[in-house]
Formats: sequence, structure tokens, C-alpha cells
Amino acid sequence: MLRLQVSPFAACRVAAIGLVLISSMTNLSAADSLKLAWEKNVLKITGEQLPGGTIEVWWLEAFCRRGSTRRAWGETTIPHTTEILSADPNGQRLRLRSKVQPSVEVLQELRVVKEAITFDFELKNSSDEPVDLEWFEPCIHVDRFTGRNQTNYVERCFIFTERGLTTLDQLPRNEEALYRGGQVYVPKGINHDDVNPRPISPVTPANGLIGCFSADNQFLLATAWDQTQHLFQGVIVCIHSDPHVGGLQPHETKKLRGRIYLMANDPAKLLKQYRRYFPRGR
Repeated sequence: MLRLQVSPFAACRVAAIGLVLISSMTNLSAADSLKLAWEKNVLKITGEQLPGGTIEVWWLEAFCRRGSTRRAWGETTIPHTTEILSADPNGQRLRLRSKVQPSVEVLQELRVVKEAITFDFELKNSSDEPVDLEWFEPCIHVDRFTGRNQTNYVERCFIFTERGLTTLDQLPRNEEALYRGGQVYVPKGINHDDVNPRPISPVTPANGLIGCFSADNQFLLATAWDQTQHLFQGVIVCIHSDPHVGGLQPHETKKLRGRIYLMANDPAKLLKQYRRYFPRGR
């Protein structure tokens, strides 16, 4: 049974969660004031009660081929462009479309819901040929949220292991890789040859969640998808839960769901919400 090994940052409890889940110490949920905006491949999540005021996400940073672990990054990434299809005037909903060479269309719907922001993706290959699209990267910048920099933000970041919630500074690290810096956590069932070319941790995550605690310890942010290629603590004060696609056959369509939880500092509630929304998540 998975236990919660709660760090000192997790001692402060507040309330609530969702895709991007946010709540406050009052009856007013910070999610009620969340707004979404996207421009030039950057998604901005803003809110009056959001620690740091704004969360920026590189949306989307990269679409990637198999065989990525020991190969130059420029040979792994697939050229793509993203455009906005529609935006709710109140900042509650976005519809985007990415075109991934040579023949993949990725439709995306981002919605603010109660205590959450949800991400629904549809990937369609319109070609008569298969497409080697193994995974992709939304890159979540957490410098403002954690109040930390590249040298020390791992102390506020966490994943779930067989010991429960564990901050990354408490886990063994590997420093050898094609590109140094950061740490990749690969779940069961994923080929270690097909992940981010940064150092791969010897630790296997217990689920698809990666997150961090806010500078004031009142909130936590976490992210997950229903299919996970790997979790990644990056080199620009960022965290990733990168979705697994697994390639697309001719004329094949696949659907994925994801969330960014931004909620009260309550790891037990986070885990409960994750299991409810991703009952078969990997």
C-alpha cells in the first residue's frame, strides 16, 4: 500500500484540487478567479490568490521521436507549430491546434473548471504512413510559485515513490547522461531508451504525479496525464509530467487527458483526486 511520507513543506493544510486545483484558507477558491491565456507558445495561468501571481507553461515545448535518450536533441524533436482556434473572453477556455510534421493534427481544449484546469487532447494522423511520435513536453515553470531558483528548488519538488510523497532532494540522483543537469524519473513499462536525454534516476515513480510546494507552504502544484512517458525535474526551474503517445498508425486517432493541480497543501487529498480522475493512469 502506498504511504504518504510528508515533508515539512506538506505540514500546512488548506483545501481542494482538480486539474489545476487551487483553493485558499477562506471559503473563496482561488480557482474561481483563474484565467488562461496563450500566445507565442506560452500558456499563462493567472489568479489573484495564485502564489507568484502567474504560472507560465511552454505549451508545447517539443514533440519527440523514439530513441531519444542517447541522441542529440535536435534529432529527436519533430517540427511543429501551434495556433489558437478560440478563446473565451473571460479566460475560462482555450482551444488550440498543433500541426506536427509530417501529418499529425493535435486538437487541444483547456478549461477552467471547479478547482481545476483540464486538458483534453486528440491526436490524429491523416497519413497513409505511421508517424514516430512517442511523447511530448509541456514545460511548467515554477520559480515564482516556489520562490526558489535552479540551485535549490528541488527541495520543494516531489514525486510519489514506494515510500510515499518524497521531496527530490531526499532521493538518490544520477549525474551521467548525454546532457547533464536535471533528473528523469521513468515509470514501469516505459523503455529507458525513449526518454529525455538528461540523467535517469534509479528511482521508479509510483504514479504519474510530480509537484512542488509554494513559497509560503500554503499550496501545492502538481501535474499528471493518463499516460506518462516520464517525470522530469528540469534545468530552468521547471517540472514535467510528459505524456506518452506511443506512435500513430496510418489514420489513427488517440486521445489523452491531463491536469495541473494547484491546491491547498494537502498531499492526501491530491492523491485521492489523482486516483479519482486517473483510475487507470500510468
